[in-house]
Amino acid sequence: MEMAITGSLASDHLMVFPGRFADQLLAGSLDRVSLSFLADHLDVRRGGVGANIAFGLGLLGLRPVLVASAGVDFAEYDAWLRAAGVDTSWVRVSETLHTARFVCTTDADQNQIATFYAGAMAEARHIDLRRVAREAAPLAMVLVGADDPQAMLRHTAAAHELGIPVAADPSQQLARLEKDEVRLLTDGARLLFTNEYEAALLQERTGWTSRQVLARVGTWITTHGADGVLLSRAGETPVKVPAVPTEHVVDPTGAGDAFRAGFLAGVAAGRSPVRAAQLGCAVATTVLESVGTQEYKIVAADLVGRVAHAYGPEAAGDLESSPVFAG
Repeated sequence: MEMAITGSLASDHLMVFPGRFADQLLAGSLDRVSLSFLADHLDVRRGGVGANIAFGLGLLGLRPVLVASAGVDFAEYDAWLRAAGVDTSWVRVSETLHTARFVCTTDADQNQIATFYAGAMAEARHIDLRRVAREAAPLAMVLVGADDPQAMLRHTAAAHELGIPVAADPSQQLARLEKDEVRLLTDGARLLFTNEYEAALLQERTGWTSRQVLARVGTWITTHGADGVLLSRAGETPVKVPAVPTEHVVDPTGAGDAFRAGFLAGVAAGRSPVRAAQLGCAVATTVLESVGTQEYKIVAADLVGRVAHAYGPEAAGDLESSPVFAG
């Protein structure tokens, strides 16, 4: 059975500012910010949360079905994703718009300021997930990632209607979604992904307490960057999974998407949420050590070594015996 990954597909323009954003912000003038940061480095990379997660799953030996909307400039990106093992048959290609674009500047403290242009992503609402489920291989799960808001709502409703487990990952779109929309995206999800800030924002948007959120989802996975991951379930003590350490952080962009790919690969292999999170943390650290969101390689021995170093030989052995490393 396959896993469908819905979400944005974009190109990333990643710049590095050698100073600190905080040094340029005046406490009494934050309501009238007009700043320009002179970057000394630029990388143009492939990205988008849907494509990033699907790419990681492809490298981990799965064949994810990417459900997204791309622009007239998609041909080269399409070939890249297919080479990584991603099924792009269900990517809608716009006849007039360009692929979405993410422009991000990172400072010396790894803080980021970004702008996202939707472009062809706005047409994702025209994709029918029911048709994908009917004509593609049977779907074991649908991840609903940040995308055109109407597409996110439509995909969620379709998955629930079809009885397909949902992994809700609203992330960047939480800021623009309304209360009822966030509730619809969250309620009934098998998995819920947020980072620490998004966890608080989700509660503010829904009006639900953390306990009320947990009553409506299966497992709530909250990433805390270098402090690891928190796994929460209703009626159970939250479990903290430490991050896989590294001394070679190059670029934080895409680490969260890589974590999700690793976590979902662990789930697909039948591993526990803790083991899945450990695999996700290992993949995330691999991405931290490279520039861009899809410029890394997956080497099974390296991942196993990272897991063994961070979590011990039993964890490494359990993951090494999983279908993820069968090849």
